[in-house]
Amino acid sequence: MLDASISYYRYAFLGCEFLTWVWYSVSSSGINKVLKKGDSLEIGNKIVLERKLHDSFEKITIKGKDADLEEGILSLKKGAVVKEINLLYKSGEKEWVFTVTGENLSLSNIKTPDIGFIETKNDVAGFATEKIFLFNVICSLIDDLFKIFIKQRVSDKWPPVVSDIRKWINT
Repeated sequence: MLDASISYYRYAFLGCEFLTWVWYSVSSSGINKVLKKGDSLEIGNKIVLERKLHDSFEKITIKGKDADLEEGILSLKKGAVVKEINLLYKSGEKEWVFTVTGENLSLSNIKTPDIGFIETKNDVAGFATEKIFLFNVICSLIDDLFKIFIKQRVSDKWPPVVSDIRKWINT
């Protein structure tokens, strides 16, 4: 059995591949096939890519509400990997914005749909429970997407997916 730190570094690339797959799936509308009917997932306002150049790293950050992602695609063509991506998830009238880091699939900058205000002490428990539920929606979404990705990654379906991603990058 591998030491945890060795496994962490040996398989860290999977998170970056996963984020690239998510970006591709969102861009090609393939992600909508795996979401619940009426739900949507979009690229948010930030993507961070990283490219190794000899003994150093080049970090590319694309940020902004209407940022043009062509620079990110160009970085992928040059061998960069997606290190971090901001996503927008909509389910019915509710909207979540959050960031996923490829290295360890951690979630950050989570903005959940608005819920009521705390007006009395009795509202605190309900407010906390509702917030936890809303955070769990995003955790479940990423878990479900990662399961789909891993099932594809270890199956015979992966080579055609890689080919489609390469075509997407090079168009």
